[in-house]
Amino acid sequence: MGNDRFDVSDRVIVITGAGQGLGREYALAFAKEGATPVLAEINGENMRNVAAEIEADGGTSLAVETDVSDPGSVNAMVAAAIDAYGRVDVLINNAAIFATLPQRPFYEIPFEEWNKVMQVNITGSYLCSSAVAKPMKEAGQGRIINISSGTVPQGVPGFMHYVTSKSAIIGMTRVMARELSDDNINVNTLMPGYTTTEVDHASMDDDLHEFIQNKRLIKRAGTPDDLIGAAMFLASPASSFISGQTLAVCGGEVMI
Repeated sequence: MGNDRFDVSDRVIVITGAGQGLGREYALAFAKEGATPVLAEINGENMRNVAAEIEADGGTSLAVETDVSDPGSVNAMVAAAIDAYGRVDVLINNAAIFATLPQRPFYEIPFEEWNKVMQVNITGSYLCSSAVAKPMKEAGQGRIINISSGTVPQGVPGFMHYVTSKSAIIGMTRVMARELSDDNINVNTLMPGYTTTEVDHASMDDDLHEFIQNKRLIKRAGTPDDLIGAAMFLASPASSFISGQTLAVCGGEVMI
């Protein structure tokens, strides 16, 4: 990039849920800027497809099939990254369950569904952060970017498990930021509003898109590029004096 303050070209960046949606977009974008994404993804086929896209565009990545809710799988993924590159500079805790969830009152959510959302959305972020903390502490630097959701300040009904898990992310970020501050590790939260991807367009009708856009101060759909810019900022030297914060990227749909 033109300004060294925003340069991420030397970064080794673990991205969970990198096989589709925003995770894929993060991986492709960081690779184009010269970073090395570590694709931590449970779906092996999707993961390999993203790795092939990066390679075809002249980039480099490491693909590691990973279940973020399994401590052994997470530890093996981080070990593979350390073996390959000697360090992890940035972790983006992107993996989450949401798009497949049916909307229903909290008292009708099956326990198994509640538990799975918590295992992936919050426990997964905890496990991945814990796994990278040691090598980051040894290196004396690092960035952890957690992903919350604009559904949290709005208390969006029908998805209590998802909203609860993404609310917990904010508290986790603040504790981690304090506990890792002496090691020059910055921890922040991205809070996306509804952001369009190919998957979203396939599953949502035009009326819903319009309804969401009309709630915003900036009357347009959020795109992956909007979040990519924010993620690159938090991964770059430009954000070195920012930690423990929540950055809402939602066109003014919520104000925090």
